[in-house]
Amino acid sequence: MSAGNDVPGNSALFRSEEMALHQLFLQSEAAYTCIGEVGEVGLVQFRDMNPEVNAFQRKFVNEVRRCDELERKIRFVEKELKKEMQMRTAADEHSVPEPGQMTELEGKIGQLERELRELMVNQETLQKNFLELTELKEVLIRTQDFFTEAESGRKFGASGVPGSSDPEAEGLLASAEQEETGGAGSSKLGVVAGVITRDRLGAFERVLWRVCRGNVFMKHTDIEQPLKDPSTGDELLKSVFIVFFQGEQLGSRVKKICEGFRATMYPCPEQAGERREMLTGVESRIADLRTVLDQTLSHRTRVLEQAAMDLPRWMVLVKKIKAIYHTLNLFQVSQKYLQAQCWIPVADIPRIQQALDRGTQTAGSSVPSVLTRIPTNEQPPTFNRTNKFTDGFQNIIDAYGVSSYREVNPMPFTCITFPFLFAVMFGDTGHGIIMTMFAALLILKERQIIAAKSSSEIFLMFFGGRYVILLMGIFSVYTGLIYNDIFSKSINVFGSQWEVNNQIAKPSDLDGGAEASIQLNPTETFGGNSPYPFGFDPIWQVAENKLLFLNSFKMKLSVVLGVSHMLFGIVLSLFNHTYFEKRLNVIADFIPQILFMSSLFGYLVFMILYKWLFFGAAQSGTAPNLLTTLIDMFMAFGSPPQLQLYPGQTLVQTILVVIAAVCVPWMLLLKPLVLYMQHRDPRARYGTLQTPLVRGTKRKKKRVQKKEYVSVPTDDEYDVEVQIASASRPSAPSLPSRSGGYSRVAEESSGSESDTEEVVHHPSADDQRDVQLLTPALPPQEPEQFDFAEVMILQAIHTIEFCLGCISHTASYLRLWALSLAHAELSEVLWSMIFRIGLAWRGYVGAVVIVPIFAFWAVLTLAILLLMEGLSAFLHALRLHWVEFNSKFYHGDGHLFAPFTFAHIVDSPFEDGGPPRGGA
Repeated sequence: MSAGNDVPGNSALFRSEEMALHQLFLQSEAAYTCIGEVGEVGLVQFRDMNPEVNAFQRKFVNEVRRCDELERKIRFVEKELKKEMQMRTAADEHSVPEPGQMTELEGKIGQLERELRELMVNQETLQKNFLELTELKEVLIRTQDFFTEAESGRKFGASGVPGSSDPEAEGLLASAEQEETGGAGSSKLGVVAGVITRDRLGAFERVLWRVCRGNVFMKHTDIEQPLKDPSTGDELLKSVFIVFFQGEQLGSRVKKICEGFRATMYPCPEQAGERREMLTGVESRIADLRTVLDQTLSHRTRVLEQAAMDLPRWMVLVKKIKAIYHTLNLFQVSQKYLQAQCWIPVADIPRIQQALDRGTQTAGSSVPSVLTRIPTNEQPPTFNRTNKFTDGFQNIIDAYGVSSYREVNPMPFTCITFPFLFAVMFGDTGHGIIMTMFAALLILKERQIIAAKSSSEIFLMFFGGRYVILLMGIFSVYTGLIYNDIFSKSINVFGSQWEVNNQIAKPSDLDGGAEASIQLNPTETFGGNSPYPFGFDPIWQVAENKLLFLNSFKMKLSVVLGVSHMLFGIVLSLFNHTYFEKRLNVIADFIPQILFMSSLFGYLVFMILYKWLFFGAAQSGTAPNLLTTLIDMFMAFGSPPQLQLYPGQTLVQTILVVIAAVCVPWMLLLKPLVLYMQHRDPRARYGTLQTPLVRGTKRKKKRVQKKEYVSVPTDDEYDVEVQIASASRPSAPSLPSRSGGYSRVAEESSGSESDTEEVVHHPSADDQRDVQLLTPALPPQEPEQFDFAEVMILQAIHTIEFCLGCISHTASYLRLWALSLAHAELSEVLWSMIFRIGLAWRGYVGAVVIVPIFAFWAVLTLAILLLMEGLSAFLHALRLHWVEFNSKFYHGDGHLFAPFTFAHIVDSPFEDGGPPRGGA
């Protein structure tokens, strides 16, 4: 019983985990608990065994719908709970829900929902009554003045209405006089009083005037205190109005207009005594209603507090149950057992088997689960183990493309090369310290930030890459020390090794005084001193030829780092070829590629290092130009250079050019011709130059596919499947599978003499028939069609891309120099144009002025140099890894391992994450 060669944290760090396709058989009564235990482990990806079955016609669709209904009820309770108090964090619930727990949850959550809905209805009714009584109280109080003003004008035979100078009152009185002279007799003015929202008051008054043709008299006043809407809880600003009119027809129009504008009308007695009596009754009812409402709110709060203790746990349980039934819908279901196929990391097969055993024991089943490894021609999913430190770097790699199964994973190397290349472009000790402190703060407050569950996507991006930012900051501090650059200033720690006399510069120039005008010539001012112990000499900060020196150094450094980085990528391709036993790729791809790259740009790196080491200040005048030398290798082939770098240079360069020229047809022709010869002779089709892609158990038959060679299982690999049909017989022991998996068929016999004794079963005819039904058949073997023209075209594209890429990619690494120069110059501009102005002031004025100037300089430093320049350097480092580095060895055509797990449910129970993962 083998768990594979790779163990977590060992060689699996450089490659994805070895995966195996397994067939799983579960007894119906134990299927739920077994899948629950597997979800706690979170290392199994199930395949859909019913792709042709509609989602609404599957076996456990009713259970999934019940879970959806429970989620809806919990969401309702959660919504009401958030109105009253803060949500609690979900407890770590690592237990598997019991099969009958959903019925119990339905009862508890259903009762809670009904109680909350009854309380909501009662509370809304009470609040509505309270609002109506409050509005009626305001109407009774505020219309008292209206009736006082209109008291003398109640009857048309009276002395008139006070305030008849108003157009409204005059029109109303004129109409009354006409009716009186016409014999209509005396009549009283009708009254409509009510409440309307302030935003509708103006339109209401205009429509009332136009429809009634000025025959109404309206007064209104605002209610000072805002009222609360019982339905939405929003605050409403309303006004009390009273309308006097004459005649039933006009009164009907007024009421219809009030209804159209959703104004609330209230009865308003004409007699002052009746109004006072009604006001007293209304105030008494409001006091009683407030008491009842307070008791209702208090009871609702107690119910919600009790629900807040259990709600996160209920949501975790419901989502787990839903995820289990969703996964069970992927199984093929029969009366006695459920069958599924799943991908499992080979190193974790014992853990999965233990989880299945726990599920079987919990369910009380007498028949254990059967987990058997089966052969397949499919490409397994890619599973790279990560932790919180490596997860950010792995996301950078996966964003380019998920690595193919078992190919070299560049993540361990990216952990170093990515922040280092970033720091080469961002080299400033001060900026690096700020970045390191920010990342360290995120790491120290890690638990609090996770518990807060921030919804800001930008902040979550920074938090997810906190360890990437930490390393970028640390490396930036290091490169800043190399550049001797701290906020565009240098630190003189060891003392300058240059000797500058008073005729060239004043001593104050070296002590931070005025800008110096110094030309550093090593033949005159350096003398025989030793170099600066670490980094750049601080004298370069005030040198006039500073940019000439830094540009030359950083340009050559960029070429050295770029060529080394690409050569390392080509070397990693060798590990892929040797691991997959593709000897033809080693001979036809790796060797010419490494020779081509080394003979041209590797030689350029050699010349750079040689010139640095063997050409001092005295010999600098006779040193050749490296770019001209590289061009003359091709343009003046075989001719001696005008300025010789080292003895025998012409012969060496001639050999290197010949090697580079030979490598082009080597890459272009060798591989297509060898493949063509293999496919011409069937006996040589499986020769020694090309070996299987997937290594593992020895096979007797092999099959050629388009891009890889995979093994076809032999008949003896299916022997273990015969035991599946007899899984219900408790006397059969558990047997190891020949294919490297596990076939647990029954409990071990209590009377067995040896636990390791292998028991061979001779299948009966019924067993063989059951195995034929249960064992998946591999696709039929189809002869592969070999198209030499297609292979030749692809190889030509690959060759041209590599040869041209060597040139363009080397030039692309010059962005290290360009970004480093831009960052340093921007930092110097901010210092000289802003902060230096504050330092020029003296005395008390300078102490006051320096504060706002420093704040302005600090804001621009954070916004431009840290955020904008940092993002720019990050994107350029990302491009160098994706295009220049990964293209040398990384295919990235795999698909991620998506296991069935409960981890996301426990971490974020109230977030909608879509359907449970684990199905493929």
